[in-house]
Amino acid sequence: MTIVPPAFDEPRRPEGPRDPGDAWVVADSGERYWGRFGAAGLLAVDAERGVLLQHRVAWSHFGGTWGLPGGALHEGESSIVGALREAREEAGVPDGAVRPRFTSVLDLEIWSYTTVVADVQTPFEPVISDPESVALEWVAIDDVESRPLHPGFARAWPELRRLLEERVALVVDAANVVGSVPDGWWKDRAGAAERLAGRLDGVAIAAPELGIGGTEWFPEVSLVVEGQARALDAHPHGVSIVRADAAGDDAIVAEVEKRVGSGANVFGVTSDRELADRIRRTEPAQVRSAGWLLERL
Repeated sequence: MTIVPPAFDEPRRPEGPRDPGDAWVVADSGERYWGRFGAAGLLAVDAERGVLLQHRVAWSHFGGTWGLPGGALHEGESSIVGALREAREEAGVPDGAVRPRFTSVLDLEIWSYTTVVADVQTPFEPVISDPESVALEWVAIDDVESRPLHPGFARAWPELRRLLEERVALVVDAANVVGSVPDGWWKDRAGAAERLAGRLDGVAIAAPELGIGGTEWFPEVSLVVEGQARALDAHPHGVSIVRADAAGDDAIVAEVEKRVGSGANVFGVTSDRELADRIRRTEPAQVRSAGWLLERL
């Protein structure tokens, strides 16, 4: 592997200091990959309009093809942060408009590319904001393969399309998870539940633990609270608060049933054996322990 300076067909950037990640990685075979620290792109998914694709300008690498807004990662930058930054720079994707659902990583050892698949939370119109795009379009999922696709995206698309049918949901027994940690929760149950909700926002689960492909998943989270913890304020981001009107276990099972009915891959989180048995009876829901969850926060 060698690192070479940019050539004429590099992605063009605004005038100013060049980031050290903006360089070609050249394999021993001669193949070139853009991004000294790897690269990432955003596959934004709109339930009504399809996926956002970028028509690449002719002078770019594989110019004239359709692919994803994306580019080289900065040194020390996570793939999600990098993909969202590039999508903002290249397609005007507003901050907070999408929520990551899963990632898929192509790892060539000398270089990697991460596709960040994210659901649109606030509809937006893409804006061509740099010279790398001829067009930006929402393309129906069934029509993607009719476009001349970037070779890398073309290879990845069949598996990405299959995974677009999948969703992951965690239904969390707040009392059980909070009670497994001796942090004074009994003095302020609503406060303890609030701290747990904050930690759950954006929790990532490795795909092999779920058995559904991809690299890492960012599940939808339902946090079921009862008793004094019902005073918990609504969480502003990726955690839905479910307040049990009566028995907490009944509310948890009802939420599991609701999520299973929506087609999600559902994981109930509790270490209560009786409740775990009830959740498993709602097939195909699975159960994970409070300790399993805490290890991932």
